[in-house]
Amino acid sequence: MLIELFASQNCRTCPKAHATLKTFAEKRDDLLILTWSVDYWDYLGGKDPMAMEESKERQRGYVDRFHLRGPYTPQTVYNGVEQCPGNKATKVDSAISRARKESPEGVRLLRKGDEVELSGKAEGLTDIWYVDYLGGEDNTTDMVNPVTRVTALGPWLGGRTQIALPPCMSQCAVIVQEAGFGPVLATLPLDPPPGH
Repeated sequence: MLIELFASQNCRTCPKAHATLKTFAEKRDDLLILTWSVDYWDYLGGKDPMAMEESKERQRGYVDRFHLRGPYTPQTVYNGVEQCPGNKATKVDSAISRARKESPEGVRLLRKGDEVELSGKAEGLTDIWYVDYLGGEDNTTDMVNPVTRVTALGPWLGGRTQIALPPCMSQCAVIVQEAGFGPVLATLPLDPPPGH
């Protein structure tokens, strides 16, 4: 399951969310947790060095999808089908359970050397995202897997296809998601490059 946290270094409740999700990451191996840093709280303090425009665009997509009044931190999104504040373990646990029941199945991602094989059925247009993040020893922040780069690998309409993978800087993952930041159909964390 993919859990996405939208956070800012200038958000007072975000450290609690980082700690909460770190606990889940340590206890469970069925979760891929990514932290997307946003800059709209920069006026409250210094410029967030991890913030990316793609983080804001992604969160705006979820604001529309979940019919929210606006973006907030610390927001967590679960497989693109559930969302809640990420600073309380009980809420996170409940959201994981609900998302498991709502998440579509049947799409497969398989690593094959420098490519991934994608197979299955898609209800409509689907986006394939390639996400770089700081993991393991490369991550010197208090965040869980902060995202450093995101690349669109193209659309997918179902069937079987092979996709060439760009170089990975630290750790990477492939995310297959219904267009318009809809439900996540599959995720595949990739091993870091040799030497990491």
